Amino acid sequence: MLTDLRVRDLGVIEDLSLSFGAGMTALTGETGAGKTLVVEALQLVLGGRANPSMVRAGASEAVVEARFEVEGDEEVVIIRSVPAEGRSRAWVNGRMTAVNALGEIAAELVEIHGQHEHHALTGERAQRRVLDTYAGTDLTEVRSIRSLLREIDDALNDLGGDQQQRARDADVLRYQVDEIAAAGLSDADEDGALRVEEERLADASAYREAATSALEVLEGAGGETEGGGVLDQLAQAAVMLAGRSGFDEVRGQLDAAAIDLTDAAHALREVAQGWEDDPVRLAAVQDRRRVLSELRRKYGEDLAAVMVFAKDAATRLQVLDDAEGTAARLEAERAGLLEQLAEAEAVVRQTRADAANTFAGLVGGQLADLAMAGARLEVRVASAGAGDPIEFALGANIGEAVLPLAKAASGGELARAMLAIRLVGLGGPQTMVFDEVDAGVGGAAALALGRALAAVGQDRQVLVVTHLAQVAARAGHQIGVHKGEAGQRTVTTAAVVTGEDRVAEISRMLSGHPDSDVARAHARELLAGEARLF
Repeated sequence: MLTDLRVRDLGVIEDLSLSFGAGMTALTGETGAGKTLVVEALQLVLGGRANPSMVRAGASEAVVEARFEVEGDEEVVIIRSVPAEGRSRAWVNGRMTAVNALGEIAAELVEIHGQHEHHALTGERAQRRVLDTYAGTDLTEVRSIRSLLREIDDALNDLGGDQQQRARDADVLRYQVDEIAAAGLSDADEDGALRVEEERLADASAYREAATSALEVLEGAGGETEGGGVLDQLAQAAVMLAGRSGFDEVRGQLDAAAIDLTDAAHALREVAQGWEDDPVRLAAVQDRRRVLSELRRKYGEDLAAVMVFAKDAATRLQVLDDAEGTAARLEAERAGLLEQLAEAEAVVRQTRADAANTFAGLVGGQLADLAMAGARLEVRVASAGAGDPIEFALGANIGEAVLPLAKAASGGELARAMLAIRLVGLGGPQTMVFDEVDAGVGGAAALALGRALAAVGQDRQVLVVTHLAQVAARAGHQIGVHKGEAGQRTVTTAAVVTGEDRVAEISRMLSGHPDSDVARAHARELLAGEARLF
């Protein structure tokens, strides 16, 4: 429920702080004192349209802060700032949020009914919720079946289009899988090894010459028999150091170098004596590299990526090859679920239809008590599916057409219609606000209206902006809103009125003379009736 509201620099309100309790609270005061501004302030923090003209003259911005208690000990604090120039801003629990997001939050916190704000129960979703709450509609099975149908539809979509599309996709994948398989890939580094081999084969004579020249350096121009190469010189160096123990480590190093260079010489000799031109092998290597290059162009930046693509494509092809059987199974399941859904929706539709007439009749009785004699409510349940859409339609006066709720009545009449609906089918947010719901009401109807609002206030928080003493006297709390002057500026103030101050305020509402003995006696009588009610 709403616990605190602070308004700064909004219209004639300079700085106003209000605290609210449970039950019914009446906001009263002279016309133009600023009562409706309090409701407009609440509308702002709940996502209502902001207009820079709302900002008090001379102020840079108007700010509204509201604190709500929700389930448990949790709180929701909403702040709305409306600058004299620029766009408005909003914060929820200290974090900036989009202004248009406040509407969703508002739907869970407050329901406002009045001359210009009466949308809470005009939407099909809200009307369906009211009827279902009253009827005790059980939607568990319908929701469960619909959830299963969504899963099946998602699975069918995942199969990839219709049967013909799946066949086309399978043909493409099969070609790709076969093409990569025909290449017989097994080594992601194959192309690198082939590149080296191609280079050697393409220039075999140059490789032999390079190997021969290097071998001559190691073994000398005449080979191993002639000497004079690096190996021979290493051997001579080792002999020069023989017999001197101080050179043992150096001789070891020379011996190791000689062994390594001997191995290198053997490898060079194999190249110089064994490499022959092999145009057939060269052509085969080049052809293989062209195949691998084409695969990389189509399926991946390197052979590793091509091999991954092949694996994924094979998996997808298997899915598509099995798709026809899977699709047939899913379609059969879907058909069965649709039959179950039709049966479950028929039960829900009948539940709603059975409750609709009873609910409408009870609301009509409440409307008669609220000075709308002859008004009638129709609850229209669709004849197909689960009965959606559900529509509330109102005939506000005898002889007038029964129209959808939002089009059927003036602001005051519609607000009373909302009240009558809530009296029969409680539900919705914990806080309800009624702004001038008493328009055009007086006498016994005003007493009935007060009783009705107080009855709703037994289950939830009700805030009522009213000019009727009969309504205000039924409230558990009353806040007087007054307009005065301070520093040659108009200022609105508000305060809780109790005891004799409340008697005086009720007297003013009755006669315009708060000091009238007759009016005060009547005020006490009304307040005593309120006391007996609770």
